[in-house]
Amino acid sequence: MNEERYWAVVPAAGVGRRMRADMPKQYLQLSGQPVLLHTLKRLASCPGIAGLFLGVSVDDPYWQELSFSASWLKRVCDGGAERADTVSLILNDMAGTVQDTDWVLVHDAARPCITHADILQLMKLASQKEGGLLGRPVSDTVKLADNNHRVRKTIPRDGLWRAQTPQMFRYGDLRHALQNAKNKGLVITDEASAMEFAGYRPLMVHGRFDNIKITVPGDLQIAETFIKQQEL
Repeated sequence: MNEERYWAVVPAAGVGRRMRADMPKQYLQLSGQPVLLHTLKRLASCPGIAGLFLGVSVDDPYWQELSFSASWLKRVCDGGAERADTVSLILNDMAGTVQDTDWVLVHDAARPCITHADILQLMKLASQKEGGLLGRPVSDTVKLADNNHRVRKTIPRDGLWRAQTPQMFRYGDLRHALQNAKNKGLVITDEASAMEFAGYRPLMVHGRFDNIKITVPGDLQIAETFIKQQEL
């Protein structure tokens, strides 16, 4: 690894409505501890990660109840209404601690199965380009349907990827790209889309199939199986 610094950023201010749970999905129990703690510990323990910044909802009672602290958790920031808002607030809070040329790896709070091997591969390959993100090439046949779920046409899957996280970019570049997108009223679904709008071409880095995002109730059981089988 080179002398550049790498920081992990985790936006965790979402409510996870599709989980139909009585608390945000990042606080649901997975192998004896909240999903969020699995995520944080896996990121922070990866070689080369200088520290971690977390964003949670203002007055989040679940985070307060955890009373979690660690030397690698550099700061807990207030989150925003949308993911992009939370990431921007975290990046703003990082000013003065990190350099514009440092790399930030933004990772979903509800992706607890991320492995060190995937993180290190992303750091190695994306740092040689303008940044990049983990993902998986689409293998299923893709259909475009209308509002009544009737197929309009089949979409060629060549070149299509399913985006994962972490998504890694230079701190200064990402901060400016997110602010620019917000000023223009653009819809930002992930950090890579903000970079694309700014003219960058992020590198797709092949990630593992088990780097799943917990979204619906059945995903917890799947993640439980992966956690038990994995080696970091």
